[in-house]
Amino acid sequence: MNNKEKPSILLIYTGGTIGMMSNAETGALENFNFEHLLRYVPEIKQFNLNISSQTFNPPIDSSDMHPEHWANLVEIIHSNYNSYDGFVILHGTDTMAFTASALSFMLEGLNKPVILTGSQLPIGVLRTDGKENLLTAIEIAAAKNADGTPIVPEVCIFFNQKLMRGNRCTKISAESFDAFSSNNYPVLAKAGLEIQYDYKQIRPYNPAVTLVPHYTLDSDIIIFSLFPGIKPDIIKNVLTNDSLKGIIFRTFGSGNAPQDEWLVEALTESTRQEKIIVNITQCSTGSVKMHLYETGLQLLESGIISGADLTVEAALTKLMFLLGKGLTHDEIRSEMRRNICGELTEN
Repeated sequence: MNNKEKPSILLIYTGGTIGMMSNAETGALENFNFEHLLRYVPEIKQFNLNISSQTFNPPIDSSDMHPEHWANLVEIIHSNYNSYDGFVILHGTDTMAFTASALSFMLEGLNKPVILTGSQLPIGVLRTDGKENLLTAIEIAAAKNADGTPIVPEVCIFFNQKLMRGNRCTKISAESFDAFSSNNYPVLAKAGLEIQYDYKQIRPYNPAVTLVPHYTLDSDIIIFSLFPGIKPDIIKNVLTNDSLKGIIFRTFGSGNAPQDEWLVEALTESTRQEKIIVNITQCSTGSVKMHLYETGLQLLESGIISGADLTVEAALTKLMFLLGKGLTHDEIRSEMRRNICGELTEN
């Protein structure tokens, strides 16, 4: 039974580097029993918190993360929602931004912190970044305003002293401790001697909403990027696939594409067939603005939707989410343009 005078946090270990240790005989990294967490991070005992944990069985590498695992996380959070003040998800870094983006849509009406974190080095290694990431993620998940409401009632990633909105993040490095970036939205908090929150950037607590979990995603989608010299048959073979419902179309600059007649015709025909095509930029920073140049205007006229400043991860998971809701074609087009949970900047 939890002590109600203390905030309660649920740790959810999915797998990944943060929860691994080196096998003394083989040298290979293996998952360790998460119940032994206090052996590696005894500082957790200094928190005046009730902390419980659940572990994926078996834990998975984040490269093996699938939509059914996101649904599993939603179920864990939903079934424990009234028992805990916040949730910390320990996750491998490779697909962490995809998971954070997906959860931001699937946890409709979220009013509690869901903080994803991980590490570049296992938590049992001397120079690990996992210990600091874990401790600060727990502190943020438990943090409350003077009125008792949570400071950060949304899905976030905490990594290397930065708290970022989950559906604004992208992994940028496989080697640096500074592994994630939020290029088109300000950092929500920075952890130094104190945690400094940028309150105006954080989604406010909303007492009028209740949590509505969503479990169904439709992954009949593909991501492809333009490049100079791309062959007509490549794109046509993709666009004419009968099972394809949506395309995340990564274009140049502010949403531009070659002025090839075959390309415009292929894209126009696909949108006539009610395939959803979302235009996002290949640039790490900036937004799609198809009206600026003729090379972008042709795409707008073909029926392609502007993805504004969506990340690849947010564009993909948002479209999967909307397709999974069974909305009409026009409703999906409208919702893709709308800012649902802080994932894009509306023009």
